[in-house]
Amino acid sequence: MESNFVDYVKIYCRSGKGGRGSMHLHRAKYQPNGGPDGGDGGRGGHIFLRANHNYWTLLHLRYERHAFAGHGGNGGKSLLHGKDGEDLYIDVPCGTVAYDAETGKYICDVTEDGQTVMLLKGGRGGKGNWHFRSATNQAPRYAQPGEPMQELMVILELKLLADVGLVGQPNAGKSTLLSALSSARPKIAGYPFTTLEPSLGIVPYREGKSFVMADIPGIIEGAAEGRGLGLRFLRHIERNSLLLFMVPAETDDIRAEYEGLLHELEQFNPALLQKHRILAITKSDLLDDELQELLRPTLPDDLPVLYISAVSGSGLQELKDTLWRELNSESNKLQAISEGGSLIHRDREAAQLQHDFTDWQADWEEDDKNNEADDIFEYDLEDLED
Repeated sequence: MESNFVDYVKIYCRSGKGGRGSMHLHRAKYQPNGGPDGGDGGRGGHIFLRANHNYWTLLHLRYERHAFAGHGGNGGKSLLHGKDGEDLYIDVPCGTVAYDAETGKYICDVTEDGQTVMLLKGGRGGKGNWHFRSATNQAPRYAQPGEPMQELMVILELKLLADVGLVGQPNAGKSTLLSALSSARPKIAGYPFTTLEPSLGIVPYREGKSFVMADIPGIIEGAAEGRGLGLRFLRHIERNSLLLFMVPAETDDIRAEYEGLLHELEQFNPALLQKHRILAITKSDLLDDELQELLRPTLPDDLPVLYISAVSGSGLQELKDTLWRELNSESNKLQAISEGGSLIHRDREAAQLQHDFTDWQADWEEDDKNNEADDIFEYDLEDLED
């Protein structure tokens, strides 16, 4: 069964072409030499990307693979201006990033509800022959054609907006923790890769406060090179303010597993290492106090380390206190300001983008063939008739 969580789509966008200017020469009774009065053509429609908080995935665009703006109308006689082409707005969830599918170059992103960014500009309308009259050319029989439309293949990627991102290998207890701290009900089972898509949960805190936690599929060694599911979903933690690393207490070498997860994040995006981090030792109900004290010297000493158990509930309140304190620390706020969104302003590899959407090529070619006749500029002589 296909999932309703769609965070990756490809759309062929085409703005409108500008309308041509009119070449009409005025003719009226008692005015045999009325001169040129051709109006300008209308501009082509623009294409905008607009953030809409009513959407949470890109499912509504999964089968809307073409976005065409309206063409501008042609100019008319008596200085009539052509109608402007209709603009097209592509509504996407907050946190969506746009890339050029051909080159992998970053285009823009929208993060706030109502934020609008122009993807493609419509062609300008051509000037009518009225603009070209002069003392030496009182009856110009030419006008400007409208500017052609712009075309672009766009990749839209959704990167979830969350405060805390959960990072860990499969079966580290991420989904269990999310269900224990929030009302989210992700799938929980005793086999690897139970989580096949990201999950969001709102974690309540004291005095009516709350923060958002995101769970992504488990990360295994080589995830940055495409192993497992990590490569596809690692981008969702790029926007998180804080990363919570989770390692089960039954792991043979907790420090080695933590450093392995850190290495995968570095391979995917080195800037992720600049984020604040917390390490949680899950399933701590398997350890008594003495074993916990024996483990502490072997754990990383450059970040807060907590023992938690989502099943028994031990350490969860301390975890929420630590998460809230780190989220609202001055250093974390200053880091968010200094980053200025640079974590998501990275170009993608064009070869990888092409590989992800090879099955779409036939649809593009068929659509181009169907619209080929509509893209031809033609002039007629009707405007020159009396």
